[in-house]
Amino acid sequence: MATSALISPTLTPPGLAQPAGAVLGRQSFVSAAIRRAGPAVVTIDTERTVQSAGGAGGLPRGLMNDPLFRQFFGIPQQGAPSRRTERGQGSGVILQSDGLVLTNAHVVDQIDRVTVGLENGRRYEGRVVGLDKLTDLAVVRLVGAGPWPVAPLGNSDALQVGDWAIAVGNPFGLDNTVTLGIISNLNRNATKLGITDKRLDLIQTDAAINPGNSGGPLLNADGEVVGINTLVRSGPGAGLGFAIPINRARSIVNQLVATGRATHPMIGVGLDEVRAASGQGSGRGAVVVSVQPNGPADRGGLRTGDVIVAAQGTAVKDPSQVITAVERAGVGGTLNLTVNRQGATLNLRLVPGDMAVLRQG
Repeated sequence: MATSALISPTLTPPGLAQPAGAVLGRQSFVSAAIRRAGPAVVTIDTERTVQSAGGAGGLPRGLMNDPLFRQFFGIPQQGAPSRRTERGQGSGVILQSDGLVLTNAHVVDQIDRVTVGLENGRRYEGRVVGLDKLTDLAVVRLVGAGPWPVAPLGNSDALQVGDWAIAVGNPFGLDNTVTLGIISNLNRNATKLGITDKRLDLIQTDAAINPGNSGGPLLNADGEVVGINTLVRSGPGAGLGFAIPINRARSIVNQLVATGRATHPMIGVGLDEVRAASGQGSGRGAVVVSVQPNGPADRGGLRTGDVIVAAQGTAVKDPSQVITAVERAGVGGTLNLTVNRQGATLNLRLVPGDMAVLRQG
């Protein structure tokens, strides 16, 4: 019997007549997404000069006072400042063909020099256009003729929990690193993560984000930028990465390019969650615990003890939703609130002001 007769088509399971790669394709949607956005993902290297008090602590005073000893070991004179260079690294993404790069504010804050590295290995000088610490966003302009590769921007408001999420960046100096996960949740308020100096509702993802990924893009399955990676929770329960929604970043970028700074609306109140056992309601809403004198909330009639139950006609579950409504109303806009005051329902109209101006006042 011929050897070929031992191989019968009837013994081949359905669907496996061809190699799996031929049926499914050897390249995943991730490969296609990276080809689309990857060339616009950059490495950001930073330098800054730090001055410290002169001297070398821990050495005997007699040696420190000996000029020959100091000269031999290169120790500056007592009281004379010494300088050292601190280096850092982060990621970024090019938004416009004229060389506009979006990254995190903490990547380029208080630095003296920025060097931007492209996927092709070329490196260019960068100039910080502006940064906003409150949202941890910054804009850097590439110094050069271009044109530059550009990443397409998506719509972060269209994201759903469970959508694919692709993180791209340079963790630990490893250029062009790609990780895959899903959108784990949306609208995570930064204050609930223990971050009180930021004003952010974040995208949560389990795509691995590590030091050096900061400022890099979070992509959807189509290779569109839907977020800017900003922080990760490590330790027990790791796998919690967070990104700034790109729709939020767009408005900040426009302000930074136009004026070098960003404005943030504020109504001048302190808010807390409603406690179901407090007699203030069913546990939904936001309790006003303080009101800034002569601020927008004060002028609009809001009082301490009021419970905000709706903003712009939408029911409020917690204080973060009030903050979101204020942000969307904008400085000089109209914010309509429905308030429960000792059992009575009131409709108030407030006009948010600029946070920087209100805090100075």
